[in-house]
Amino acid sequence: MRTLIAFSVLLASGVAEAGNQCVSVGVDFTPTDSLQIVAWVTNANGEYVDTIYMTAKTGIYGLGNRPGRYDFNSGPIPDPAKGIDDMWPYGRRITTFPVWAHAHGMTFPEVGFQNGAENDLSHGTSQSSTEHLPYCRPVSPDGTFQCGGPGDKEVWDTGTCASVAYTDKGMFTAKTSLYPPRADLNPQAQDSPSVAMYRETNPFDAISKATPKGGTATTINWPVPEDALPGDYVLWIEASKAFDFNATYNSTVYPAPTNIGYAACGMPYRGQPSVVYKVPFTVGPQAMSASTVDYVGYGDADGSTGTLHAPDSTITTNTPGSGALRLQLVSDGGMYRVRVRTSPQDDASAPSAPTSLESVDVQSTTATLQFVEPGDDGAIGTAASYEIRIRASHEITEENFKDSMPVVATVTPGGAGKVATVDLTGLLPETDYWVGIRALDDCFNPGPLAIVHLTTPEIVPGAVDACFVATAAYGSMMANDVETLRHFRDSLLQHTVMGELFVETYYTFGPAAAGIVGESELLRSTARAVLAPIVAAVRRLTY
Repeated sequence: MRTLIAFSVLLASGVAEAGNQCVSVGVDFTPTDSLQIVAWVTNANGEYVDTIYMTAKTGIYGLGNRPGRYDFNSGPIPDPAKGIDDMWPYGRRITTFPVWAHAHGMTFPEVGFQNGAENDLSHGTSQSSTEHLPYCRPVSPDGTFQCGGPGDKEVWDTGTCASVAYTDKGMFTAKTSLYPPRADLNPQAQDSPSVAMYRETNPFDAISKATPKGGTATTINWPVPEDALPGDYVLWIEASKAFDFNATYNSTVYPAPTNIGYAACGMPYRGQPSVVYKVPFTVGPQAMSASTVDYVGYGDADGSTGTLHAPDSTITTNTPGSGALRLQLVSDGGMYRVRVRTSPQDDASAPSAPTSLESVDVQSTTATLQFVEPGDDGAIGTAASYEIRIRASHEITEENFKDSMPVVATVTPGGAGKVATVDLTGLLPETDYWVGIRALDDCFNPGPLAIVHLTTPEIVPGAVDACFVATAAYGSMMANDVETLRHFRDSLLQHTVMGELFVETYYTFGPAAAGIVGESELLRSTARAVLAPIVAAVRRLTY
C-alpha cells in the first residue's frame, strides 16, 4: 500500500483563482515500521522552500530538542507487533534528521534540564511534572534495581507504560538547536516558564502526523506558501530508525554513555544513520510523474553536520526495513520507492462542517470522538483530509483554532455521510477539553469548525504506580530508597490481602499528602527521617 502526501500550488495564470484551481502534487511511498520521517521541498537551486510533513515524535513531541545528552540510552525497542514505540523521555536526538535540520535555515532555543544536570536521569519532584504518552519514565530491559526495579521488565516487554511518570520538561538555555521543542504540553506547576513558550516557537506542529505503520496508507495535505510558484522543485524525504544496527553502526561502536546515574536504564540506540531520497519534479499546468528507486545518501551518524554522504557499503541494502530499504519498493505503473505526481485540480466549493460530533468514551487520560463526515464540495464527495486541534481549560473557537494544539490521530476520509472516529491520548485527569475538527478539500479550502467539549474523570484508584510520599520526601522517583519501597510494594504487599488493602488506601490519600510534603523542606526532611527505618527494614526483608 502507499502513503500519499498531497500539496497544492496555485496556477500562475490569468484564469486561476485562489481556492478554485490548483495543482495537486502527490508523493507516493510505502514506509516500513518504526520510522521517523520528514519531507521537505527545495527549488531547483537547492534553496529551502518548506517542510511539508514530519512524524509527530519530532514535530510535536520534541524528539530532537529535549533535556539530556544526545547519546542517552533509549527504549523500549520498537516492536510494531506489540504496539511499542520509542518511549524514552530524555535526550535530544540530533541524529534524527541531520540533513533536513541543516537545510531549513531556522534555529530554536536549546532545551536543557532545569538544574543543568545533562548527564542525570533523576530529577527532583519540584522540577518534574506528570508525563503521558508517548513517553514513559526511563526503564531497564531486565528489571535492574538500580534503574526502576522488577516492574521495569514488564513495561519494557509490553510497552504498557502503566506507571504515572514524572519528568523534567526542561527550560530554554542560551544554546541553540536546529530542532523544535515540544508542542504538546500544558504547563504544570513544576515546569519552567519556558514550557509555556515551547508551542509558540514550534512552526511544524500543524504538518506533523502520527508515525505511519508499515504498509498503511496516509493522506496529508500541505497548504503551500503563497510564493511557491510553478517551476522546478525537488522533493526530499529523510527517514531514520533507532536500533537499526549493522556491522558498521552498532552498540559496540556507539555504546551507552559512561559515568552517568542510572546507567542501567535503557539500551544504546545509535545504529545506521538517516537515509535520504530525492525526486526532482516540475509544477505546471500539465500533469507529470517522476520517481526514484534508490536512496541518494545518508546523514551524519552523530548529527553534527548536514553533510549528505554518498551511498556506500556501510549502509544495509539487502534487509527490508533497514538502512536503504526503510522505504519499500513498490510496483504500480513502474517500480519506485518515492514517486511524485502532479495534476491540475478545480475545486471551487469548500466542505461542510462535520456533524453529530460527540464523545463516545471518555477515560481519565484518553477519549474517543465520533462524527459524521461532510463532503468535498459541501455535502457531496469525499473530503481530502481533516484538521483536528485540542485546547485544555479554555473554549476553542474559530479565532484561536490555529493556535490550539494539533491532534496527532489520523482520520482517513471515507466519504460524505460516513461515521469517523478519533482517538485522543495523553490527556490529563479531571480536565476540561474542547476539540475542534474541520474538513479540507483538494485545494485546501477549509470547511467550518465542529466543536465538542469533554471533561476527563479522576484517575482510577490503584491505576497509579507511584510512591507519592516517598517521592516527595526524596525529591525524585528514581531515588534509591524510593525504588526500595516500590520493590517491596510490588513483590510483597500486593500479593497479600492486608498488603493490597494498604496499597489501595495509600493510593487514595498518598497524592494529597505528597502535595503537602513536597512543598516544605522541613516536612520533606521529617518524612525522610520517618521513612529511613522503614527503608532499612524493607532492605533486610527483600535483599
